[in-house]
Amino acid sequence: MTKPDSPLRRFGAATTALATAFAVVACGSDAGNTAAPAASGSHSAHAGQSSAPPQPLRAGERFVDLKMAEAYTPAPPEGGGTDEYRCQVIDPGLTKTAFVTGTQVMPENVTLAHHAIVYAVPPSGADLVRAQDAKIPGLGWQCFGGTGVVGADVESEDENAAPGATWVDTWAPGATETLFTQDAGFKLEPGSLIVLQMHYNLLTTDGKPGADRSAVRLRLTDGTPQTRVLDTFPLDAPTELPCTADESGPLCDRATSIADVTKRFGEEVGETADRQLEECGQSAPKPGNTQTCDHEVPAPMTLFAGFGHMHLLGRAIKVELNPGKPNAQVVLDVPQFDFDNQRLVKLPSPVDINPGDTLRVTCTHDAGLRKLLPQLSKLPPRYVVWGDGTSDEMCTGIMTVSARTS
Repeated sequence: MTKPDSPLRRFGAATTALATAFAVVACGSDAGNTAAPAASGSHSAHAGQSSAPPQPLRAGERFVDLKMAEAYTPAPPEGGGTDEYRCQVIDPGLTKTAFVTGTQVMPENVTLAHHAIVYAVPPSGADLVRAQDAKIPGLGWQCFGGTGVVGADVESEDENAAPGATWVDTWAPGATETLFTQDAGFKLEPGSLIVLQMHYNLLTTDGKPGADRSAVRLRLTDGTPQTRVLDTFPLDAPTELPCTADESGPLCDRATSIADVTKRFGEEVGETADRQLEECGQSAPKPGNTQTCDHEVPAPMTLFAGFGHMHLLGRAIKVELNPGKPNAQVVLDVPQFDFDNQRLVKLPSPVDINPGDTLRVTCTHDAGLRKLLPQLSKLPPRYVVWGDGTSDEMCTGIMTVSARTS
């Protein structure tokens, strides 16, 4: 995941992944959903689901259907592992400014698709993205940690972010179309490009992954002077999940596990665990099931919706506004996390937040699930830290927001 090019910078380069996590604000979902997703109880290791049919177009809206240029067969990275992140550029062909008011990622091969993120790249970054695509043989390029496009944009805090790239939406199992009822959307200028980041999980393929040609449907409107410009505001917390009491092995050592993550995904991802501790004001790791991090609000904004992203060992995730204060409020609560039911949750009503406010994200993981999940049960036990792989973990509350002037 990359930091949006706006005042709403992502806290922590650690979030360069999803969550986590392909575009359009965290695992799309319908706008009418105001309750936390219910757990299925199976925690069945990523069964995969295709998205539901889109809701009807509203006044002034139109659909634009985009698709990968050709089918792609994923392969493990050179450092080993069972996950590949592949980015591809898609030109929506815009000749005038438009606002994305809904998105729907449609994975063709749901057995492979772990999640997808849709990034919008403004015209200023288009040449760099096209150059990246041209220099890599085959379809797209490998992109652990973000878009994988190194740019010289001084406003970007993440060297792996395409200049000005905005995280528009995310698909994960259980997602349906992202749709807001307010006059709000993600702004796309003429000449903007879409970068689709697909996370392919190869644990389920037995060495025969097959091909995928996923598609994205954008719901666009011309907007008005009053249209609120949406942005994505990810909130990370560390993952410091030790092996269970009855597990042992080399990877149960934290440093060895981090070295393994670095080998599989590179230094940027490998450094995340220690960097998160620093960003969250923690002097040392606190191994355990539950981790938390406080994020100071950097600018006036309005919260519209959110969702939580973890991997297969996730149990619960919560985002609180100003915890412990008289105006404390829970803005996202998923007490029974289910990987196959990650949906965007619309707040009952938008919430204004300001500098001086705090957003706290808390995640609970369960290493005991490792023995119960077919995808993980045959892997060696490990001290689980933040990583891009399905066998690693994440903790991200992904909020859909809009900046305010006051």
